[in-house]
Amino acid sequence: MNDIGFEVIKSGILTLLQDKGRFSYTHLGVSNSGFMDEYAAFMCHKLLENDINNNLLEIAFSNVVLKSNSETTISITGACCELFINDIIKPTWQTYKIRKDDIIKIGKIHKGQRVYLAVKGGFDIKKEFKSNATTIKEGIGGISGDKIKNGDFLKFDTYDKILNRRLQEKHIPKYEDILTLRVILSYQDDSFSKEEKDKFFNSLYTITPDFNRMACKLSGEKIESSLDGIISEGISFGSIQIPKDGQPIILLKERQTIGGYPKIGSVLNIDCFKLAQMKIGTKVKFIQINIEEAQDKIKSFYSIF
Repeated sequence: MNDIGFEVIKSGILTLLQDKGRFSYTHLGVSNSGFMDEYAAFMCHKLLENDINNNLLEIAFSNVVLKSNSETTISITGACCELFINDIIKPTWQTYKIRKDDIIKIGKIHKGQRVYLAVKGGFDIKKEFKSNATTIKEGIGGISGDKIKNGDFLKFDTYDKILNRRLQEKHIPKYEDILTLRVILSYQDDSFSKEEKDKFFNSLYTITPDFNRMACKLSGEKIESSLDGIISEGISFGSIQIPKDGQPIILLKERQTIGGYPKIGSVLNIDCFKLAQMKIGTKVKFIQINIEEAQDKIKSFYSIF
């Protein structure tokens, strides 16, 4: 093999090639997809001085092993995990020089849910609909529209320079046992009585096993709307649907493009990135935020990158 890159020795259960996402195609029923945790993904690229729109690996389960056949530099961010380079354990949230025949392994994930691994310059993968983001249910992006598999080859350009960078401890997230999500009330919030909204904002919910890249279903106090369903309409990232069972569903990166449940509000997108790192059983509570505060928070977040 003359190609330069990583050979995938062990792919893990769910390792995906992702970038910022696929936009302007929702009218065709194509979901945005993209990094679930933009903070960790963007920092992964920033450490390497990559364009933040570049691609990387999103690793949701342990036991991923890659072998390099050339020089490059990588960075690792996201969930607190065991990172080994040639069987030597290393800290994350920093860059590492990789040489020919080096073995990179992601072991146990201790805290958080998703690990991000980027290579200098990104992986050389053909884009579909202007993106590398993998959406398995639609069969597009990544490598043949599927998760990374044993034996796949991830091409990149050789990088033989030295780039040593590490994120300061104060900027590394701590994944909480109770997550607070800021919510902007929706234009359908008048279908929820004051009592129902008070109940929503004063209750503690639990993340159920029904949690994936598409959505996160919660379990807790039942919330009722005066609407008995609505005509299907477009759904934004972070929308909180209230289905007939009254248990909130937060729509995420691979949400369906339209839906017919009433929405009490929308979680601030930058809080959805924190949600992406939570494990099943984590407790969640909601607080209200107005649109002006939300815009300021989002501007501040993206100004970092």
